[in-house]
Amino acid sequence: METTKVGMVSLGCAKNLVDSENLLGMLRERGYEIVPDPAQADIIFVNTCGFIESAKEESIEAIFEMAQYKKSGPLRKLFVTGCLAQRYPDALLSEIPEIDGIMGVRDYARLYEMLDDANNGLRPCYTANGARFLNAPRVLTNAGYSAYVKISDGCDNRCTYCAIPLIRGGYASRPFDDIVAECRQLALSGVTELTLIAQDTSRYGCDLGDGHYMLPELLEAIHEIEGVHWIRVLYCYPDSTEDRLLDTIARLPKVAPYLDLPLQHIDDTLLRRMNRRGDSELIKSRLRECRKRGLLVRTTMILGFPGETDEQFETLLNFVREQRFDRLGAFTYSPEDGTPAAKMPDQVPEEIKQSRMDQLMMLQQGISMEINEARIGTVCEVLVDGRDEEGRLYGRSILEAPESDGCIWLNAEGDIAPGTYVQARIIDADAYDLVAEVLP
Repeated sequence: METTKVGMVSLGCAKNLVDSENLLGMLRERGYEIVPDPAQADIIFVNTCGFIESAKEESIEAIFEMAQYKKSGPLRKLFVTGCLAQRYPDALLSEIPEIDGIMGVRDYARLYEMLDDANNGLRPCYTANGARFLNAPRVLTNAGYSAYVKISDGCDNRCTYCAIPLIRGGYASRPFDDIVAECRQLALSGVTELTLIAQDTSRYGCDLGDGHYMLPELLEAIHEIEGVHWIRVLYCYPDSTEDRLLDTIARLPKVAPYLDLPLQHIDDTLLRRMNRRGDSELIKSRLRECRKRGLLVRTTMILGFPGETDEQFETLLNFVREQRFDRLGAFTYSPEDGTPAAKMPDQVPEEIKQSRMDQLMMLQQGISMEINEARIGTVCEVLVDGRDEEGRLYGRSILEAPESDGCIWLNAEGDIAPGTYVQARIIDADAYDLVAEVLP
């Protein structure tokens, strides 16, 4: 009997990708065949993002695009999951009749039930508060040597611009032993690079045991797993990034000396309006402690938050000049349904937001260029990721996170398989990428 083919379109963040990979693992366990090309699929899942307006638009476009396969391909069922499904289930079902079922972010354990209901002619819609974590097998959709590991779900920070708590609920740490067991299983399957993710990784464990932060202990446990070569932590929060965590990151050789610390702004008035915990002095003290330990710092900023004045923006520019972040990303403020900031007065016009974004990124481009040029002549270990469409070999050092940072273009004799670690000397640089020659 011919197997049913399933396709997955996964949008948004790495946390969403982990959910997609869990769903694919459950589907494969039930005998479905996973196909990379949705045009060949009998069933398609669109795992949506609903974080900001542009992400919502991308999700809607993807649903309509996949729905076309009901006319032109073998597609029989179209299911929508993820953050957009959690936030707007009724609107999606009423406005897009091609959708055969909806499943929110806390109901993935009901996957088989949804498939059965849809096959029985129903149009299921699950957006309750079910299981937070699936200890399900995973189908890695990217390279088989690198994987994200989700260590918590939801968020209690309640930043006034952010809809994540409305979508995913309050903060919940995943059980410690479950995380370690998954990391061990991933290592046995050939994964050598693990990236720990959550909405707020540095708070991990605050709701377990005696309530102290447990990310240092988690890093220690994963560090002991044979076969794990690199471990990276993303999405820390300034007030929960304790010296103990920084010491652990700096001490353990497999852990990237890399701190991802989204700050959003440095002006104290705006930080209060954003409902960010901690003030500018706390932020600067955390950055000083990172630098003392030789840690690379990546951050993210919001431009054009309601009420941001020219003076406050200038304060931000001066802060970035002073701190010289190794990596910096930015996005313009987007008002989100149900968030306090969306109703705030003094909304900043789009053209001013974009102008500020351009100024900040121009400043950072120069800083990044100087930092990258300082690496010329140094030797580092590089994880080979593959070749681009033009056949150029590229990879990353332990200082480049997958997908979010630049890459290292490699000059090498012969072919080198993705997932291989090589020694390379940096020979050239631009603002975002490096060029290196692979050493014998």
